[in-house]
Amino acid sequence: MSTGIQAAPPGASGGISAAWRARRNPAGWALAAAGAGWLLGLAWQLQLAALWSLPASIGGTLAAATTLLAAASMPRLRHPALLLVAAAVLAFTSTSWRAETRLAQRLDAALEGQNLLVTGIIASLPQRGTSGTRFVFEVEQASLRGQAVQLPPRLALGWYRQYNDEDELDDPRSELRAGQRWRMPVRLKQPHGALNPHGFDAELMWFEQGLGALGYVRVPRAGQGDAKQLALLDEAAAYPVQRLRQRLRDAMLRELSDARSAGVLAALVVGDQAAIERDDWELFRSTGIAHLVSISGVHVTMFAWLAAVLMGWAWRRSSRLMLWLPAPTAARWLGLALAMAYAMLAGWGVPAQRTVLMLAVAVLLRGAGMRWPWPLVLLAAAVVVTAGDPWALLQPGFWLSFTAVGLLMVSEPVSGAASAEGSGAVRSGVRGHVHGHLRAHLRAQVVATLGLAPLSLVFFQQISVVGFVANLVAIPLVTLLITPLALAGALLPGAWEVAAWLVQAMTWGLELLTRFPLAVWSAAAAPAWMAGCALLGALLAVLPAPWALRWLALPLVLPLLWPPLARPADGQFELLVADVGQGTAVLVRTRGHLLVYDAGPMYSRDSDAGQRVLLPLLRARAEPAIDLLMLSHRDSDHVGGAASLLARHPVRALSSSLEPGHALLAGTRPHRPCRAGQQWLWDGVRFDVLHPTPEDVVTARKPNALSCVLRVEDAQGRSALLTGDIEAPQEAALLRRDRAALASSLLLVPHHGSRTSSSPAFLEAVQPRTAMVQAGYRSRFGHPAPEVMARYEALGIEVMRSDRCGAWLWHSGRPSCTRDALRRYWHWQWQAPEAGANVAIQAGRGAQNP
Repeated sequence: MSTGIQAAPPGASGGISAAWRARRNPAGWALAAAGAGWLLGLAWQLQLAALWSLPASIGGTLAAATTLLAAASMPRLRHPALLLVAAAVLAFTSTSWRAETRLAQRLDAALEGQNLLVTGIIASLPQRGTSGTRFVFEVEQASLRGQAVQLPPRLALGWYRQYNDEDELDDPRSELRAGQRWRMPVRLKQPHGALNPHGFDAELMWFEQGLGALGYVRVPRAGQGDAKQLALLDEAAAYPVQRLRQRLRDAMLRELSDARSAGVLAALVVGDQAAIERDDWELFRSTGIAHLVSISGVHVTMFAWLAAVLMGWAWRRSSRLMLWLPAPTAARWLGLALAMAYAMLAGWGVPAQRTVLMLAVAVLLRGAGMRWPWPLVLLAAAVVVTAGDPWALLQPGFWLSFTAVGLLMVSEPVSGAASAEGSGAVRSGVRGHVHGHLRAHLRAQVVATLGLAPLSLVFFQQISVVGFVANLVAIPLVTLLITPLALAGALLPGAWEVAAWLVQAMTWGLELLTRFPLAVWSAAAAPAWMAGCALLGALLAVLPAPWALRWLALPLVLPLLWPPLARPADGQFELLVADVGQGTAVLVRTRGHLLVYDAGPMYSRDSDAGQRVLLPLLRARAEPAIDLLMLSHRDSDHVGGAASLLARHPVRALSSSLEPGHALLAGTRPHRPCRAGQQWLWDGVRFDVLHPTPEDVVTARKPNALSCVLRVEDAQGRSALLTGDIEAPQEAALLRRDRAALASSLLLVPHHGSRTSSSPAFLEAVQPRTAMVQAGYRSRFGHPAPEVMARYEALGIEVMRSDRCGAWLWHSGRPSCTRDALRRYWHWQWQAPEAGANVAIQAGRGAQNP
């Protein structure tokens, strides 16, 4: 069947034929218009804050599909503009339809925090951690107090040794394995994650994976409550590939003595990225090879290439097979099949799916005799990938992988094929073959490093300066030696030990690279127009164009390294209340100084707010150092992230109410205990410490009573009062000492809105226009307490909450919520409960928070 698209002749610049450039391929332009329209329609749909109605989405999908079918059957309708619009409408409406269906499967709010009994299958490789095990659970049936209830088809569950304040949870009595069928008592909540500027969007990840609820297995100890409800019903009910993955991972972790290397090999073979230690992830990110130790497009592509070479070699050994099917064709199809098998063994993650689909498109087109120009091949692959997963368009990996392939294609030398043939005629033997491959590898690394650097700055606000050298060695080492040996270890004794030794050697070399000054360059998050200019500059840098044109890349790219920084004017300050869940973390920025008040909670032994929230925030804001880190008191929801901050970001001074000898005070960093009466001036902004006094330190019976209370006031009289976890007695003491000093425009609500704080007399003295509550979603402590919120409402004080607002920015007295600024339809949205709704359920014991 003729496609009307001519093959690009060898040696054509960029691989684009003269016929294509001369617009002599109407079918090609029609396909390009339809593909571009599809991606534009998706991009439009993914910006929606709320979905259109379901009937409108269904109607639009049917109308667009009918238009495209009519255009396919009638040449007169194949106008590129018509196809572009029809494809855009089809992408927009069909994705909205799918999104509406997925949102409808989310957990009913009335079932949050209930003691549910669910039966289903472990549908993922269980991820073991220091505090327990996490896994995806595929629901078959569920009940509440003996009555059947409807739950989302897929849940993200954890089986913990202890969950929050539930001290009586039982340890997992049997090792969880993929494919097992269980009956489990659980507590669930809707997908709700922290939302911060330039932060990771966990709610998008859960939505993309089809996870309609989060929760934990609640199993009281034997003899208590409903402990007998837990039961393993079937050891191997489903998911044979997942069971194989778990056997391989467990064998590696068991047989290799070096747990660090074993974790890296487990990530390379079965995609268990949680097996890699946190410090190793930091090392891999700093040296720019994090993409190599996760199952990325590089692994799958290299595996497909190796498999195709080996299959082609084996195929040529049989004359009968050669007569049945040419060796190049067989090699392509077998390489694709083996690459798909490897991707499935590695967990069939989104990057692996994208790569397999891209390879499949290329193989199918080649097999059908359609030698399309490379832009059309990439466009077709992008359409296929996003048709399966429309939300992949929002993932950095999507753009990095497609950009890398496109850059390598567009930067091919003009005489690519001819030069290859010529070099083969001039050089012969192993030496010439190796020399050619080394040149190709070096060139590919240069192109990828230059072309992807702007994207790395746009998405991650940093690039690895030593990444070129690291990848130059690590790419062939990981893809050609470590990964094949790790795969062969399942059958070949000793292969895992050799692979582990190579991993140790690689990490030793990477650690040496990180010791170089400026090994990592960080920059602030850039505006969209600057990011677009930088991407254009990167494209110019690798195009096979005259150097006079390539030099234009410099003025386009360089500003991305030093984007403009928004800083308050002299005499003003900006306050950012981070969304850290149940805990406190506040950034106070003047023109030339930064104060961080508390560092948020520790989520587990492997994760804390400093690592997950504050460090990305500081990097995106290009904060060179923290001038003062003030830790109000020792509670873990206030200092849980401090160790990560102190270890990974410059902190010039520390102030706290921590007792001498506390682990966070170790080192040579200056520390001054916070005491009432301390004050200083930064850039025309005044800072006053109001609590505790030396007497409080002697008489306090618990850490809350020692909370550092800080008041910040600008030159215009706008002020903020940061209160830590002070309670009513400390509020009364502040009133006695200096009632007038408490008046403030903004109040960080004491103790997260606990019943022990926010006394009426204290609120009347402060008289804030706005109060901000930092509390976790469905806080296990019941924060903020309804009766406390009633006091604020009675005084006409506007109350903002981080669980409903996300991170909250207060700049020149003007507030803004991150959830409002970045609202998308997959984000959790608070809805005021209707009067009398769900009274029976909420009044029961099951209304406790998960």
